[in-house]
Amino acid sequence: MWDWFINFLMQILQWLADFSGDWGVAVIILTIIIRLLVMPLMTKSTASSARMQALQPKMVEIQNKYADDPERQAEELRKFTAENKFNPLGGCLPIFLQMPVFFALFTVAKQVPASAHFLNIMPSLGMSAAQAMEKGIGVAAVYIIFDVLFGILTFIPMVMNLQNTPDEQRQQTLVMGVVMAAMMLWFGWTVPGAVLLYYDVSAVWQVAQQKIVTQRVMDKVKAETEAKLANQGVQVDVVRKERKPRPHKKN
Repeated sequence: MWDWFINFLMQILQWLADFSGDWGVAVIILTIIIRLLVMPLMTKSTASSARMQALQPKMVEIQNKYADDPERQAEELRKFTAENKFNPLGGCLPIFLQMPVFFALFTVAKQVPASAHFLNIMPSLGMSAAQAMEKGIGVAAVYIIFDVLFGILTFIPMVMNLQNTPDEQRQQTLVMGVVMAAMMLWFGWTVPGAVLLYYDVSAVWQVAQQKIVTQRVMDKVKAETEAKLANQGVQVDVVRKERKPRPHKKN
C-alpha cells in the first residue's frame, strides 16, 4: 500500500514535470495540491486546540477545587469534557493523519532525478547544499539561501503562536523555536534541493495559512466556547438521602 502511494505521487510529479517543463515547478505544484487536500484536517486540529485553550482555565479550577479528592476530580473533569464535547486527542488525530502524506511527499522529492533543475536557479534538484559547496560558493549560494529561508520559516510560526501562549510559557516557546530552526538548518544542509524546495514551499504555506486562516478559526472557536461556558452558569450538585420507611407500631 505504501509503495503504491509513493509510486502514485511519483507519477503525478512526473506528469506535472512534463506539463510544466520543469521539475522544480512540479514539486511546488504538488506541494500546494497536498496542502489544499489536508487543509480541512489542519482546520479541525486548530479548532480543537482553540477549544482546549478556552476550556483550560475551567479545567484548572476543577483540578484545584478537588485536589484532595482524585476520584471526584477525575469524575468532574470527565463530566465537564463530556458536557462540552471536548476530546483532548482531537487536536492530535488530524496531525497524525497528515504525517504519512508528508512523509510520502518527502520520499517522492528525494527521488527527483539528479539532472532535474528548478528554472535554472538550482542546477540540480538532486544535489544538497553540502554537495554544492564542494563545487564552490557560486554554485552553493542558492542552496544556502533556500536552507536559511527554511530555518527562518520554521521559526516564524512559533513567534506567531506567542499571542495564543500563556505568559509563563512564552520564553520556553521562543527557546524551542530557536532550537528547532537550528535543527532545520542542519537538516536542510544535507537533503537534496528538491526536498529543500518542498519544505520551503510547505513552510510558506504554513505561515500564510496561520496568518489568514488559523488565527480566525482560533478566535471564532474560543469566542464560541467562552460564550457557552458563560451561559452554563453555576451548577450545584445535590445529593438526596434515601428515605427509609418508618416502622409501624404494633397494636
